[in-house]
Amino acid sequence: MSDPSVQRHQARPAVPVLHEQRLDEVLGAAPEPGRERYRPHRVGMVWRSKAFRVGAVAVALLLCGLIILALVREQTGTEGFLVGLGLAVLPVPLLMAAFRWLDRVEPGPWRNLLFSFAWGACAAALVAIIANSFATRWIATATADPASADTLGATVIAPVVEESAKAAAVLLIFLFRRREFSGVVDGIVVAGFTATGFAFTENILYLGNAFGEDQQLGSSGLASVTAGTFFVRIVMSPFAHPLFTVLTGLGFGFAAVSARDHRVRRIALPLLGLALAMGLHALWNGSSSLGPYGFYAVYGIVMVPAFGLVTWLAIWSRQRELRTLAAELPAYAAAGWLTPAEPSALSSMRARGVARDLARHWQQDRIRGRAAALAVAEYESFATSLAGLRRRARHGAVGPDFGARERELLHHLWQRREIAAPALTHAARLTSRPGAHRSLAPTPYGNGPGIGPGPGYGSGHGPRHGYGYGPAPWSPPPGHGHPQPQPQPQPYGQQPAQPYGPPPGYGYGAPHPPHGHRRPH
Repeated sequence: MSDPSVQRHQARPAVPVLHEQRLDEVLGAAPEPGRERYRPHRVGMVWRSKAFRVGAVAVALLLCGLIILALVREQTGTEGFLVGLGLAVLPVPLLMAAFRWLDRVEPGPWRNLLFSFAWGACAAALVAIIANSFATRWIATATADPASADTLGATVIAPVVEESAKAAAVLLIFLFRRREFSGVVDGIVVAGFTATGFAFTENILYLGNAFGEDQQLGSSGLASVTAGTFFVRIVMSPFAHPLFTVLTGLGFGFAAVSARDHRVRRIALPLLGLALAMGLHALWNGSSSLGPYGFYAVYGIVMVPAFGLVTWLAIWSRQRELRTLAAELPAYAAAGWLTPAEPSALSSMRARGVARDLARHWQQDRIRGRAAALAVAEYESFATSLAGLRRRARHGAVGPDFGARERELLHHLWQRREIAAPALTHAARLTSRPGAHRSLAPTPYGNGPGIGPGPGYGSGHGPRHGYGYGPAPWSPPPGHGHPQPQPQPQPYGQQPAQPYGPPPGYGYGAPHPPHGHRRPH
């Protein structure tokens, strides 16, 4: 009997390459099961430990949060702070849900988003409140004109300080979470979460002060300062701070997809985005000094069109990610890593949702159903990352670790293919029909290896733990026709002598569909 590890090694398809050279000279051997780390673990220094770095960042943000909490409470009073907190939290879930919806194609890790929100709410807000207060007092002392100091502080100092403080979160993720910051959508989402956190803290301060002013004046109801502040900041312009900082995020996003040899562009684009954010912020803050209708003029002529343009660009970038899936994944389907129907399913948000529902419905119990749906969701995310990686490689925007990163993503896909491939294949069939609906078909796993009664997801070729590496069941569910012959994958590392050429329909550098190789049993 042959070694199962050898069988798994031979069952892997070839990896499509971008340039005409032999795969065995570029990629080497396939990763073995369990070897999911492709960079050596650095040890020897405490500050290089991941747990230490995470703990240090969490402690620093917590200290900033406690300090900003004390400062805001000192200015607003306890009652004003509670009122401001209750009102300021209202737009936060809506804004976070909107940015998270935008990120659904390739969801970023929650740790990055939570860090961004905490940075905006704690660190950036603390820097802004200290720097703005210091600068305004210094200008008032130097000019002996407190009124002009307040105007100058709001229109010049505050935009520079606040946008720079918020941009620091985008810069940190861009530098230290580079794999998870791959394009325009990531820049928009990270910047949006950072600005949402900053606006949350700032709204507590403004609404709390407004409530304190109402208590002194004895005003209440719709004519109160609190109601007016709530209408302007929460109802009319909850998107103001996110809009400013998203311009910075766009600069970093375009820099992320720029070629690595375009150093000037990669530096200039984030700076240009930051400058635009500061300019729009300064115009917004200074609108009240442009006359009695200055605020409404800036709001209608500048802010609303800018918000519409950025929203269109964000949705267009999201659709571009889906188009990238349809353009890049057929190369991997031709090589045998995906079924022919998967690229179209993965490039449709509706089909992806249907696939998760199918995987959940095909299981025997709720626990396995949730695990199967999670496996499909992870498969979709890894496939999206793979398509984006290949597209960036075409434009020279990847580093020397491209081969290792591609192998890593294919490794994760191969682990989950037995569950995800049948669901996505059937979802593509359902969603491609006119008038198709999200019906839940019978499980296809009875026709091939699937989820057995053993622990984890087995491959059907014996007891396994975790995700199996055996061949995936491409046959459709019972009652949906006969299975069509599928291209057999090349054994990993055994490539044709001739270089890969670009066959019609598969774009640059796609391999010819493999044939003539039998799956081992």
